[in-house]
Amino acid sequence: MFAMARPSLPSSLDSTLPGISREVLSVSMEPKYQCQQCKEILRKPLQAQCGHRFCVFCFKQLTSSGPIPCEACRAEGIFEEAVSMLNIEVAFADNAARREIDSLPAKCPNDGCSWSGTLKEYEGQHEGCCDFEHVKCEACQALILVGEKDRHNERECEARTLNCKYCKVTFNFKEIKAHDEICQKFPMQCKDCGKKKIPREKFQEHIKSCAKSKSACQFREIGCRAVVDNGKQQEHEQTGVMEHLRLMLAALSSMRLRAEGAGELQEDSGLGLYRGPEDAPPVGAHAVAHNAGRGGGPGVQQKVSALENILCVLNREMERSALTLEALSRQHRLDQEKIENLANKVRQLERTLTTRDLQLAESEQSLRELQFCTYDGVFIWKIADFSRRRQDAVGGRAPAMFSPAFYSSKYGYKMCLRLYLNGDGTGRGTHLSLFFVVMRGKYDALLKWPFSQKVTLMLLDQNNREHIIDAFRPDVSSTSFQRPISEMNIASGCPLFCPLAKLAGKSSYLRDDTIFIKAIVDLTGL
Repeated sequence: MFAMARPSLPSSLDSTLPGISREVLSVSMEPKYQCQQCKEILRKPLQAQCGHRFCVFCFKQLTSSGPIPCEACRAEGIFEEAVSMLNIEVAFADNAARREIDSLPAKCPNDGCSWSGTLKEYEGQHEGCCDFEHVKCEACQALILVGEKDRHNERECEARTLNCKYCKVTFNFKEIKAHDEICQKFPMQCKDCGKKKIPREKFQEHIKSCAKSKSACQFREIGCRAVVDNGKQQEHEQTGVMEHLRLMLAALSSMRLRAEGAGELQEDSGLGLYRGPEDAPPVGAHAVAHNAGRGGGPGVQQKVSALENILCVLNREMERSALTLEALSRQHRLDQEKIENLANKVRQLERTLTTRDLQLAESEQSLRELQFCTYDGVFIWKIADFSRRRQDAVGGRAPAMFSPAFYSSKYGYKMCLRLYLNGDGTGRGTHLSLFFVVMRGKYDALLKWPFSQKVTLMLLDQNNREHIIDAFRPDVSSTSFQRPISEMNIASGCPLFCPLAKLAGKSSYLRDDTIFIKAIVDLTGL
């Protein structure tokens, strides 16, 4: 013998929405079609034992903590203790009122939409799907049209996050200008040579090596005022040798005059020469030449010859240094190109590795699904570590868990189960809540919709005596059983599937901290 679970509302009355807005009606609303709680048009009406009608969503919220007095009875002055209590166990679906409401004429309340039909057609086909409906963006809180949601999220939302296309750093859209100012990979253009797409981190290096960038002559310390292109520095130094030597001679003469005393015989520390006051030349190179032309003494001739020797040595050293510098610069450029090539290879390998990781994760997920998958509409779900999982549910860390997917046939409906170990809705804290979920499958286009097969849910008695069973036939008008447009439809099932008290103590349903749940989908007609 199989034991039935405590009776619950049929799955056709599952709803997560309050009443339908009055604005939808094309005619004035009669009071009998009004929910006593939300004051809108009744959605899946329930009638309490006192006769007042409520949306099933509103009624479940009102009675989520148990029976409560009917405020409508009090407002009308007809409150009776015996019948004016709202109780989910004695309320019933008012199908007569529902049929009347379904046939009422309706129109879309959104500006710009010309849709019209019956209230049933609005609820089943148009509600929540209208492209002219305004919704709030979760990121920036702006009101946008449903039909423009994707474009808003991708192009207009001020709070959307972006990845820098240069350095791949994630940042907020509002910070894009500030990020561009500091991004080390941001492409810049050299104003001198016109080269584009130079990363900011390499721009200063480019300026130093750019053939058309201008810099001062390295002899500027001794008076050369030329500013030439980097690529023409060597040419300038070759053509300006005599001028640079003249400037060098003048600088050395000036240093000599400052170092010598006015009337004393002093030693020249650089040349090891001596001179008296009568040998002091006038300031500047021309003065030296003047004295030499007038037949100056041997001391002056020696000094001029020594200075010329020094300048020749300095010139040769400068030429050798220039050649060494050019070779080093050439080698540096080659090294930089090698480093850049290696960096590109590393980035390419990182991208390949990321792609392989994603493919491996997808393969592992597919393997796990195949390990537990069935293709005959019958599925047994083993749930181990029940105590720990229930504590996670009570603490709100993991209130719900999903089973692996199973199928009605190899190319049939894809389904799974959703279990709340601490209950959901009216069963929260008192019952296990078990729901059936229709998932999006690869072959949905070949199947019959809406899903209409009878579903039986069971908590197995591990002594094989009295299984807890609940069964339902889907409401074909519910969105839970239409062809899925997302990964899975809204769950539908039994919030009061099994009292938690039956799992306490030495329960035959809970052994070794494990329970077994079985789902059977009737394949008749498929």
